[in-house]
Amino acid sequence: MFELIQLRCFVAVAEELHFGRASQRLNMTQPPLSRHIQVLERIMKVELFHRSSRSVKLTAAGMAFLPEARRVVHLADSAIATARAAAEGKQGLVSLGFTAASGYSFLPRFIANAQQAAPDVRFVLKEMVSGEQLDSLLAGRIDLGFLRPPVRHPDLQSLPVLRERFIVCSPASVPEADRPRRLADFDNLPFIMYAPDKARYFHDLLVGLFTGARAEPRHVQYLAQIHTILMLVGAGHGYALVPESSRRLHPDGVVFSEMEEAEPVVELHAAWTRDADNPALLALVPRLEELCSSD
Repeated sequence: MFELIQLRCFVAVAEELHFGRASQRLNMTQPPLSRHIQVLERIMKVELFHRSSRSVKLTAAGMAFLPEARRVVHLADSAIATARAAAEGKQGLVSLGFTAASGYSFLPRFIANAQQAAPDVRFVLKEMVSGEQLDSLLAGRIDLGFLRPPVRHPDLQSLPVLRERFIVCSPASVPEADRPRRLADFDNLPFIMYAPDKARYFHDLLVGLFTGARAEPRHVQYLAQIHTILMLVGAGHGYALVPESSRRLHPDGVVFSEMEEAEPVVELHAAWTRDADNPALLALVPRLEELCSSD
């Protein structure tokens, strides 16, 4: 069976129709080039070139063989390029876990930035709560997670990627003058609270904020998903506090307003395993750090 180097030599001579130019193109001397062609002809048991002291021409067999030889050489070059791109993280697959709220602003921006830098990297998106993401990272089911802190595990590495404020969600039927503006204004108001089991990060965060403000809202529902909370606010069931990126949802019957003296306390972290060996993921981490530093 012939070797790839022999096909490369044949294609070069067939396209140049000159052994000297073909040897220069392949960065080799002319004698080994001629030997490769001779060996190829012996293996194939056909003559590929008519040679004379003044010209080199393809035989009928050589003309028929050239398109197939080009195709094999192209496939080999493509395979090499694909392997190198995968090793450099320019091509591949990244399985990405994310919380629903992170998909409102940061996730689309990150993916757009990543695909601009590495258009051949494909993402598989998996919506998960933060606890499920931690388990999936450790089990190798996802490569990267966008989740709520804390990320406390010796096998995980994390990076804060977003900090944002809480904003007030009021039913549109409530006059502007009656809408809460400070944490203390929520005292005894009907409030749609985050569930302590499925949305513990937000639940504990708000409990701490209300305790510090000496406010005790009346919790009328405990829910995990922000879009469901907003639906109930729009139906007039009570008030809520959501991350400011939730404005992008544009729910009917809900008015968003800034909360006075609100600090950016809502955090989103990126996490991945310390021994991660996915080149596509490892190439994305500097892009992720760069994106965070630009905010």
